Amino acid sequence: MPRRAALHSKARASVLAALTATVLAATGTPALAAPDDGHPMNRAFARAAERFDVPRDLLAVVGYGETRLDGHSGRPSQANGYGVMHLVSNPVNRTLEQAAALTGKPVADLRSDTAANILGGAAVLRSYADKLGLDARDRDDIDAWYPAVARYSGTDGPTAAFYADTVYTFLADGLDAVTPGGERISVTGRPVSPDKGSLTATDVRTQSPDYPYALWVPAAANNFTVGRSAKIDKVIVHVTQGSYAGSISWFQNPTAEVSAHYVVRSSDGQITQMVRDSDTAYHARSANASALGIEHEGFIDDPSWFTDAMYRSSAALTKYLCDRYGIPKDRAHIIGHSEAPGNDHTDPGPYWDWTRYMQLLGGNTGGGNTGDGLSFTAYATQRSGSTGAQVTAVQQLLGEQGYPAGAVDGSFGPATQGAVTAFQAARGLHADGVVGARTWTALLSAGATAMLKQGDSGDGVKRLQRSLTAALSSTVGVDGSFGPATATAVRSYQTSRGLTADGIVGPGTWAALQAGR
Repeated sequence: MPRRAALHSKARASVLAALTATVLAATGTPALAAPDDGHPMNRAFARAAERFDVPRDLLAVVGYGETRLDGHSGRPSQANGYGVMHLVSNPVNRTLEQAAALTGKPVADLRSDTAANILGGAAVLRSYADKLGLDARDRDDIDAWYPAVARYSGTDGPTAAFYADTVYTFLADGLDAVTPGGERISVTGRPVSPDKGSLTATDVRTQSPDYPYALWVPAAANNFTVGRSAKIDKVIVHVTQGSYAGSISWFQNPTAEVSAHYVVRSSDGQITQMVRDSDTAYHARSANASALGIEHEGFIDDPSWFTDAMYRSSAALTKYLCDRYGIPKDRAHIIGHSEAPGNDHTDPGPYWDWTRYMQLLGGNTGGGNTGDGLSFTAYATQRSGSTGAQVTAVQQLLGEQGYPAGAVDGSFGPATQGAVTAFQAARGLHADGVVGARTWTALLSAGATAMLKQGDSGDGVKRLQRSLTAALSSTVGVDGSFGPATATAVRSYQTSRGLTADGIVGPGTWAALQAGR
């Protein structure tokens, strides 16, 4: 691109200079002034901005838009991006390696050291500005950086413009954020009028063909299959492990081989559809054929991404989909990625508020049976003559352990009583044929005894949560995610049973549960 000097009149330059002076006078802090030594991220932004002549505020809002200024201890995002500035290393976007070449910093430092990562982000942005032909005067004009910001997205066309529009919205609105380390990062809002050139996000503004309140941005054809091989019967909740715009870009990347039907933005609940409901998105392995996938912007270890706007918008979408496709509004059919069969993911994680979400969409919040036939907020004593869903659960559990209880019909008759008595005798319990707290605990915990700890997920965690609910006579949410609440329940159980209270479910804790202690 040719030098941009011709695009900037002296009059405009004077106006911008005057505006800059006014802003600085109002804030009392020049954009490039180095903060004191107690503010390492502010200092990193200032130093990177000065070294590569990139506006400090631009660097800050790009980092905020990508990660909420959280480097996540060097762990990669869904697109294999690292650090506050989300430096990426994947087959079509290699800003991580580019930053290493430009700064001389080792890739390992750029992944995990915040100051190095911010320096790398500034270096990449400056390299894009150089390729666009921006000179020193142009670089002083934050509006001139729009095409460079769009290129930083790792994509092109309308999606790149969509990414840049998000960044410039943050610039216009201003920023007052607190980092995970407690440091405050501020950007003063200002009027923006970015020079977009030929870039436009018009195509991104097309409305969804399936959900009238969503935008439509199609995923790359390589990332989904046209049509379905099974009836739609569930909704799966995901967390992107990355930004909204970045995730949309990733699903448009033909090398990703992943996608979801919908993506929800944290700040305002905006929704973008990327795969038609009638097509099979690649989001949950064996469940893909029958599920609709909804990605939520954010990271599972940071609850600040899960805003009220996001919950409400996503719940409205899920309610619409359930009504349209006849999906029951319960936790057996609205599940997390971690609960989908054959998956090793942990999203949406321990901070996703399932009770609130189900309440918002008008579904079963877990006040009784949560929908899977085995999970209840409390387990009542069952005996000969009892009927109902909990008797059905007893019959199902006995059958799974090899104790035929007759028809699984919710009626506690002689066959069920005989099976209960045989199970109790085998476990060393009082063989009276009555399913009280101890027998419930033994039944619910029966099965594999793999070690479980905080951060784990899956069916084993659900089994643990059910058995703890029975053993403690206190509700432990059954969501398949071993979060802080489950860890507390485990320690409470261990303490009350004279076990080592470490919150880890190993052989000793499993043995106690399976013995009905």
